[in-house]
Amino acid sequence: MITLDAATISARVDERHWRVLLDKIHATFRTGTFVRGLELVDRVAEAAERAGHHPDVDLRYPTVHLVLVSHEDGGMTERDVALAAEITAIADELGIEADPAAPMALEIAIDALDIASIAPFWHAVLGYEVERIDAEDPSPALVDPGGIGPAVWFQQMDVPRPQRNRIHLDVTVPHDVAVARVAAAIAAGGHLVSDRRAPAFWVLADAEGNEACVCTWQSRG
Repeated sequence: MITLDAATISARVDERHWRVLLDKIHATFRTGTFVRGLELVDRVAEAAERAGHHPDVDLRYPTVHLVLVSHEDGGMTERDVALAAEITAIADELGIEADPAAPMALEIAIDALDIASIAPFWHAVLGYEVERIDAEDPSPALVDPGGIGPAVWFQQMDVPRPQRNRIHLDVTVPHDVAVARVAAAIAAGGHLVSDRRAPAFWVLADAEGNEACVCTWQSRG
């Protein structure tokens, strides 16, 4: 099945519920109770079985977080759009609202001069799987096989940067939350390092120079 880009998906799903993060569709529903959350999950499971297409589900005491992606197609497809619409209808029927500002995806980026020499260490110590975009990818990401922990990727350096931290966090948030998140981080004592690539990402740092990027799907290329 043909994969769809983030802009297409974002325009076609219900904005009350769904946001695109890292080429997946996320929704966080505020159920309030575990039993209410289980009711939503049961209904979603029935819809997923009918569709033959299944979301990732995280059921907590006050929330249910759902993630849609067509793994076998390597991205988001019409099946994800259709199932998102059906889940939206279920949530509306049950009177359960979503918090579209809540979804977040975390990645850890490691700067390296020789990626090939350090990637095996992180592969082994984390017990993660290697994820390659294609067979020629020289810098594969490492991903949690359980889909729970943050992904780890490697950023090529040309020269040593001893005064800069070598590991930073990439915090991917809904596109309409990013500016407020950046402002909150600055108000909390951080500072803006660069917004040259915004809205794809803003580079921020704490008072001691440790960096984090606030990222969205927008203007990625």
